[in-house]
Amino acid sequence: MSEAPESTTQTPFSATPDAAFLAAMLAENRALKEQVAQLKQRVEWFEKQFFGRTSEKRVFDLPQQLSLLGFSAEELEKLRSGEEEKQAIVYQRGKGQKQRLDDCVNDSGLRFGEDVPVKRIPVVPPELRGSKADQWEVIDTRFSFKIAQQAAIFVVLQYELPVLKRKGSRKMATTPMIPQVLDNSVADVSFLVGLLVDKFLYHLPLYRQHQRLANAGITLARSTLTNLVHRACSLLKPIVDAQLQNILRSHVLAMDETAIKAGRIPRGGGNPGKMKQGWFWPLYGDADEIVFTYSNSRGRQHIERTLQAQFSGILISDGYSAYASFVEKVQGITAAQCWVHTRRQYLKAEAVYPQLVEQILEGIAALYTLEAKIDEQSLSGEAKRQYRLTHSKPIVDRIFVWVRQQLDQLTLTPSDPLGKALAYTLKREDQLRVFLNDPDVPLDTNHLERGLRPIPMGRKNWLFCWTEVGAEHVGTIQSLITTCKLHDINPTVYLTDVLQRISIHPASAIEELTPRVWKTKFADKPLSSMLQASGYESDAH
Repeated sequence: MSEAPESTTQTPFSATPDAAFLAAMLAENRALKEQVAQLKQRVEWFEKQFFGRTSEKRVFDLPQQLSLLGFSAEELEKLRSGEEEKQAIVYQRGKGQKQRLDDCVNDSGLRFGEDVPVKRIPVVPPELRGSKADQWEVIDTRFSFKIAQQAAIFVVLQYELPVLKRKGSRKMATTPMIPQVLDNSVADVSFLVGLLVDKFLYHLPLYRQHQRLANAGITLARSTLTNLVHRACSLLKPIVDAQLQNILRSHVLAMDETAIKAGRIPRGGGNPGKMKQGWFWPLYGDADEIVFTYSNSRGRQHIERTLQAQFSGILISDGYSAYASFVEKVQGITAAQCWVHTRRQYLKAEAVYPQLVEQILEGIAALYTLEAKIDEQSLSGEAKRQYRLTHSKPIVDRIFVWVRQQLDQLTLTPSDPLGKALAYTLKREDQLRVFLNDPDVPLDTNHLERGLRPIPMGRKNWLFCWTEVGAEHVGTIQSLITTCKLHDINPTVYLTDVLQRISIHPASAIEELTPRVWKTKFADKPLSSMLQASGYESDAH
């Protein structure tokens, strides 16, 4: 009986696997490793969404790690020698407690401004009561401060309008109502400002404000609150338009985009439909002003409508391709790239390539160390440009040499996170170098991201806008409130003034009501509401 021929098919247990089988196994191994790396990134992303975002700051435990990009020990010492020392917190011990000298202004450890109301409560000691009170005299007064809180107070203003009759005749005259911000409305300006500030500064939805009104014994329809907000925002729209025009005159303009749910896609059968995706496009100008423009699309068309024929200068943004394609079509605009967004590309590859990613992150950190020294020395203009060319440019050059070396030496697939980060950086080399020759260009768009933070904060509280018009109103009021914060202006004081002033202010001088100019022209004597008796009396006289 003859034996069956041996099978030529290779198996993992074959003694001598052929080259084709090994190549297939290696390819499969690489594919599985790449898949595992992608899944790890996805799990990390979900963990960040669930547990919260972590700080992007890094701790420099090993100073010598910067040498991985080619720095010598002497260069490292020079680079780090100017770092700001940590501020020491000084305590003094007194009356049985610790007090921080820079935070406390009284024995209670409480600090407050002059605009905070103080209610005096005289305390009469037992020695000054009764028949023996004349044996004592007050030689001094000691003050103790306690912070107190009241529930939200709503006041109904009752205007008394006399009806007159001329003596000896039947002719009567009715006293006209004092002009209000909104005609035929039950809301005083103080109530309007409270609605706006509570919703857009403190992110308190209108339905919660409605509940607070009900708890205070006031019955008002929720739709009335919505209408009041819309009408007030419509009054403020010309001010924001004037602010946008000044921003578009900037030499350096930062632009970004952030999502918002606005409006609904209608469905039949009584189904309310799902919310549509909209986008806020905030712009940040040279004068520390910000405007939130709205669009129902994330396409390049909105950038063109907003900037084309109105802006010429340097546009700094993240890596979104719409900005680059817009700049390529328009004359007079230079694209600059944010280094922080470049840095974030490498963070996605840190779990797979920790040592390589550490090198590039330390190189970028060196640029920020130099920027801190520029701020410490208060350099600007040509002095700042020369400093960057002398100190920052060599670091940037080494970063791009390192990027090219990694692309040449490593075999990376198109979907590899490190490969994506390296290609991302190299593609934007010219935009990342713009800051070296222009001292007005920042390293990143962090200032804009800090400014747009109220939008994602609002999304977590009031979730969405019922209509796209409502989203535009959000952009209007948020532009003014955020700019007020940038200029250290109390939004309540500002809005109380401009809502009353806008109807009597010349339309040709509307820019004077933007927070930046208002601070110099009207902040010393702002208009107050009727609720503030002292302010009303001074206006009446």
